[in-house]
This record gives sequence, structure tokens and C-alpha cells, in this order.
Amino acid sequence: MIVRKNLEQILRQRHYDVAAASTIAEAQEYLSRDTFDLMFVDLRLPDGEGTDLLRQLQSRPQKPLVVMVTGFGSVESAVSCMRDGAFDYLIKPFSPDQIEFTLKKAANYTQLVKVSRFLNHEEESAGSELLGRSSVMESLRQLIRKVARTQATVLIQGESGTGKELVARAIFRESPRANSPFIKVNCAAIPEHLIESEFFGHEKGAFTGALNKREGRFELAHGGTILLDEVSEISTQLQAKLLRVLQERELERVGGNRTIKVDVRVIATTNRHLEQSVEKKEFRQDLFFRLNVVPVHVPPLREHKEDIPCLAEQFLLRFTRKHGVRVTGISPDCMAALTAHDWPGNVREFQNVIERAVILSSDGQELGREHLGLTGSVVTSGTPAVAAIPTLTPSGPVANSGVPLAEIEKQHILASLQQCAGNRTHAARQLGISIRTLRNKLHEYGVAPKVGEGEEE
Repeated sequence: MIVRKNLEQILRQRHYDVAAASTIAEAQEYLSRDTFDLMFVDLRLPDGEGTDLLRQLQSRPQKPLVVMVTGFGSVESAVSCMRDGAFDYLIKPFSPDQIEFTLKKAANYTQLVKVSRFLNHEEESAGSELLGRSSVMESLRQLIRKVARTQATVLIQGESGTGKELVARAIFRESPRANSPFIKVNCAAIPEHLIESEFFGHEKGAFTGALNKREGRFELAHGGTILLDEVSEISTQLQAKLLRVLQERELERVGGNRTIKVDVRVIATTNRHLEQSVEKKEFRQDLFFRLNVVPVHVPPLREHKEDIPCLAEQFLLRFTRKHGVRVTGISPDCMAALTAHDWPGNVREFQNVIERAVILSSDGQELGREHLGLTGSVVTSGTPAVAAIPTLTPSGPVANSGVPLAEIEKQHILASLQQCAGNRTHAARQLGISIRTLRNKLHEYGVAPKVGEGEEE
């Protein structure tokens, strides 16, 4: 009785919700009405052995961690309890420090289990590294390394598909918290009426359907890092509550009144210009300042097109392995088309195009322009509507040594078109081919006709 009272007092002083029972029957009554994270069970109880209750608890879908307590400890007894599923084993009398150590060990174990369960439901992203050797990407990597070693809140901005989440994961991997939880919240994908519960958790009965209490993502990320993906999509009401967590590092679950301290590093991403959202009163200015401690801009693919050959090689290798297709490489014509495209969907679009090309390609051959499925002639910003026509320099067997025949044909056709001032009918006559053949070739090269240009069939 005295030990139970002392233990109850220690737990309540640490702000735990406690239920005390003196018999197995009384404990079972509590268990029929509620769930518990941790139980201290004496080996000898008035109506039976504590080990009987321990074995019964193992069949519960949400079984608590059980610490067995006894005044007559032995190695055999401890081993037997552990085999039956006990989390720990304490011998009376025990000190408050022993209880504190057990509580910390139980909290760490519980968090690891919950984080593992959460991550098992997260969709694994294909590839987790930042690709590219350009000066732009190298500058981004240097900034990541500098930011990662701090505890500062980071706001990552960039267009859709640029790889903002990869940047966030890179910051996490190189940070002192790399061995702690990394929890992602997709703010745009969670219904508005559920996002507060996802962020902060809820107590049992807090709303219809809340059958059990649940920890939120911030609690799961305790000691580690939380990624607020597309943070600009949350409501202004939740923005105020998020601001409090960032300022005070504490929260309350939905339907609860107990303040929970959290130690979390926050990384946020957005594809919007948050400064403009602040001006339009769509995003709180004070929250923007809290998030924008260290701003990181992820450049669009059109600003580092020199990385396209590297990206193409890496994605080609990845998707040939994934789909079991044997592709010998990428043709110069195909690479030219990849470089000419403007990539409004950035690296995500580029990756999807390469995967589609691998699937549609012929086994044992190169990827060609015809496999890409790029619609129209999308060219880089600032270039004319007609694709650039290279000048063909005089060449012979030595000058063209090692150049594929298809590339030589392409250069010759484009040079003839240039000499005919873009007139396809005259160019076809000069080349000795039909206008239809020339048109098909130019479509393959991605060359659009000039506005108002006529053709004679």
C-alpha cells in the first residue's frame, strides 16, 4: 500500500495521468475502459500472481509496457518475467531516481516503436540524393552543410518538382539529430478538420471517432526533426497554434489540458512566394519570420541545364534496374531534345519522362527522341519559337569521325533548311527527299514551322 502510494505520488508530480489499483480485478476493470502506456505490477497481489496479469496483457492489441515489481527479487524470477513480456523488473524498495530512469527508458522505447510504425506507412520516395554537378547545385550543397550543423529553423522555397524534400532530408542527415526521428507532414494532403489532430494529437473522446488518445507528429518527432511540407497550405487559425509551438516549444493535444514540452527542429517547405502571401493576408507575418530564420532557395531545372546529362544517366540507370529493361544509352538526338525542353515540372517531370522513355524503348537499343513523349516544341525561355538550326561546317571522314550517322544526317538536313531560309519545299528539293519526309524529320528534331510558312506537296 505504502509503495503504491509513493509510486503514485512520484508519477503525478511528473504530470502523468495515473490510475491506481490494488487487485487484478480492479486493474482489469480499468483496462476495459481505457488504454495505458505503462503499468507497474507487483508480483504478489491479493487475488493472484502479477505474472498472470502480465500474460493476459500480451494478447491486447494495444498492450502497455509492464514493469514488474517485487520485494523478493531473484535472477530466475526476473528471467521468467522478461520471457512473459515484461519491459523491466524492479526490486523494492526503489528510489525516485530508479523510477525516473525507468520512465525515461520507457518513453524512449515507446517513441521508437511509434515512429517506426509511422514510417512503415510512409511512402518511400525513389532516390534520396541531390543530383547534379553544376556550380548552382554545389552552392546549394555548401549551404546545406552550413545550415545542417545548427539547430535553426529552415524555410525551403522553390517551384514544384525541384526537390525541396530532398534538400530537407539532406539537412536532416547531416545534422546532429541524424539518429533521431525525422517526421514528415504533408500539409496539403491532410483534410483541414484533421490537420490539428495530426500536428498535436488528441485525447480519447476529443471528437467523434477519437476512440483512443493519439500522439501528434510533433510528439513523434521529439528529439528529432519535423518537416512541414507545403506549410503555406495550412489555415490561418492553425498558423496561430503552430506559432506558439515554434516560440514556446510546447503544445496541448486536441481535447486535452496538459501542456507537453517538445524538443523539435522544424524544416518547412513551400512552392509559393510567402512574402506575397503575407502581403495578401493569407499567411501570418509573425509565423513567416519564425520559419524564415534560414531561407534556402532550390533552383528550377532550367537554371542549371548543364546537369541534364548527369540527371539523365542517373535516372536511366535507376529505371532500367527497376523495370528490367536493357538500354544501351541515350542518343545524341534524344539528349538534345532533353536539353531543349523547358521543364516546367522541373526534376520531377524530367524523372517521369525518363521512366516513360525506358518503358517504351526497345530492349538493347538507345533511348531516342521518339521515346520521350514530349508534346510540342517547348524551348528554353528567351529562345525563338523555331528551334535553333546549327551551321554545318565543311566536314569529311576525319572531321566526323566517331559522330553517329543519325547526327550527321540531322546536321545536314538542318543546314540545308538554313540555307533555304527556312523554306521546307526548297530544302526538300535540294536534299532530294519528299516534303513529307522532311516534315517528319523536322518533327522528330523538334523544329516548329515558321508562322505563315507554306509548303508545296
